[in-house]
Amino acid sequence: MSDTIADMLTRIRNATMARHKTVDVKNSKICEGIARVLKEEGYISEYTYLDDGTHQGLIRLAIKYSPTGDAILHSLERVSKPGCRVYRNVREFPRVMNGMGISVLSTSRGVLSDRQAREQNIGGELLAKVY
Repeated sequence: MSDTIADMLTRIRNATMARHKTVDVKNSKICEGIARVLKEEGYISEYTYLDDGTHQGLIRLAIKYSPTGDAILHSLERVSKPGCRVYRNVREFPRVMNGMGISVLSTSRGVLSDRQAREQNIGGELLAKVY
């Protein structure tokens, strides 16, 4: 069994530390949702789909850096794991860095940031914390 979310977050974390401009991750619906949330919240500049000759394919993420060359992403932390799922209702979402970061959630309406989930008043599985 493989954890595609942890693999995605680790690849992004490693590429950021190595100052890569892009990183390729395996394509899945949940990884696509996480990439969309990261783009909407301004942590990556874009993502595109690549055909690698397999049925699954890849997602290429363009990592965003500040004008001084510092990474916009400082921390990616997996919260809910395959062995220990973490679910929260809308009142229990953690404030990451006092609102400077985001939580990524899997809800009944797809993958959302904590801000979007609060607006829609829905809870879900807490996938990751990003800042």
